Amino acid sequence: MLNARYTRLIFVLLLVIPLFFHLENRTLICYYVCLFLVYISVLVYGSYFIQSDFFIRSLWKGDKTRNAIAITFDDGPMKDFTPHLLDLLKSEKVPAAFFLIGKNIEGNEALVQRMVDEGHVIGNHSYSHTFWFSLNKSETMYNDMQKCDDEIIRATGKKPKFFRPPYGVINPMVKKAIEKGNYDCIGWSIRTYDTNAKSAAQVLQKSLKNLGNGDIILFHDWGKFTIGILSEFIKEVRARDFEIVGLEEILKTKAYY
Repeated sequence: MLNARYTRLIFVLLLVIPLFFHLENRTLICYYVCLFLVYISVLVYGSYFIQSDFFIRSLWKGDKTRNAIAITFDDGPMKDFTPHLLDLLKSEKVPAAFFLIGKNIEGNEALVQRMVDEGHVIGNHSYSHTFWFSLNKSETMYNDMQKCDDEIIRATGKKPKFFRPPYGVINPMVKKAIEKGNYDCIGWSIRTYDTNAKSAAQVLQKSLKNLGNGDIILFHDWGKFTIGILSEFIKEVRARDFEIVGLEEILKTKAYY
C-alpha cells in the first residue's frame, strides 16, 4: 500500500528523471508543474482519508472473518442528545464506542460514567476539536490530547488508549502527536455523513450500504437524524445476521491503559 515514505521516494526519482533527457525548458516546466500537482493531490488524499494508512496505520476495520460490526459515536457528550442514544442502546442491548471531546465533559461527567457503567468504550477525540486542529504543532496537539485524557480520567478513572483525530485528518504532525501519546489511531470503514445528510433515509442508506464483516460505523451524538434511524439500523443489521459488538472485541485490543 502506498504510504508517505514510498511516495517521497517515488517523487524524488521522478524529479531526477528529466536530468537524463534533453528537454526543452517549456516541456520541463510543464513536467514539474504536473508532478507538483500530483504530489499535492496524493498528500491531500493521504491526509483526508484515514483508511489510506498513508501517514500512520489506523485501526479502521475489525475482524473480517466474523459476521460482526461495531458502531461508534463522535463529538459527545452532549446533554441534549447523548442520553437518548444511551437509552436506545440500553434497550437494544447494543455496545458502542464514544469518542469524546474533552471540553464537553465538564458538567456531563455523569453521562460519561454512565457510558462506562453500561459497557460502552470511551475514546479520545481531542480536547478542543477545532477546525484547525491538524495545523497545530505536534506538541500543541499532544498537549490538547493529554488534556482530553485528563478529563476522561477525572470522570471515569480510565486512561484511554483509543484516539480518533478530529475530522479524521492525519498529517506528519498529527502522526507525531499520536505516537508520542502512544495511542491507537482509530478510523472507520463506513461514514454515515449523519451531520450533513438531508434526510433520515439518506443516513440509513449510507450506514447500510456495502455493510460487511468487521465494519466500523461512524455516527455522531448530534447527528440530525441519528437517533431517529438507530433502531431501524440495528434491526436491519441483525436481519442480515450481523452481531453488533464492542470496539475492543472487533479490533481484538484493549481500549484503556
